[in-house]
Amino acid sequence: MAKLKTGRHTSAIKALRQSEKSAAKNRGVKARIKLAVKELDSCITKQDIEAAQKVLPKIYSLLDKASKKGVIHAKAASRKKSRLSTRAKKVVKQPSVK
Repeated sequence: MAKLKTGRHTSAIKALRQSEKSAAKNRGVKARIKLAVKELDSCITKQDIEAAQKVLPKIYSLLDKASKKGVIHAKAASRKKSRLSTRAKKVVKQPSVK
């Protein structure tokens, strides 16, 4: 990167650089969460309770880390965890039809 002359908007240029960098990190974190949720959904559709119960704590960990870093709001993480757990519990309650 070329050296910039100091001026009025150098702080704005730096802020843009920082926001692009943090947005890229946030996209990665959210993508990992979405992949884990898709994995849970596939376990639920297959009626694989053991695999779903192994994936659920990993998702909880990802959501907690994301809320700690400020990628998502803490209450949004809590809401997602609650909804995922209720979805997983429905599979346990349903009798498996094979």
